[in-house]
Amino acid sequence: MERLRRLWRGRTMTFGVPLLLYLIGGSFGLREFAQIRYDVHKLHGKVDPALKEKLKQNTVTLESEYEKLEKSDLNNWENIRGPSLWEDSRTVQKQRREALHLKQSD
Repeated sequence: MERLRRLWRGRTMTFGVPLLLYLIGGSFGLREFAQIRYDVHKLHGKVDPALKEKLKQNTVTLESEYEKLEKSDLNNWENIRGPSLWEDSRTVQKQRREALHLKQSD
């Protein structure tokens, strides 16, 4: 009886067994919730035919986007500082415009 009491009060029974129960039970619970998600998607996952046609007409490819990037001038750019968290963005923009206006008038 004393041996059983020591086993029951040991670290394995106190921490190990509940941890294993949570892991195994969580795995089964997660599987059930995922199955419900897939079942609902099967029932309500029908795509509208108009949307399907619109998606088929979309002809954006990686090559077309790369050509757009090649046409843009990436060598001439200016680093513009954005406002810090404690600064008001409108005042920073106003200061930036004033500095740009003074630079152009010189």
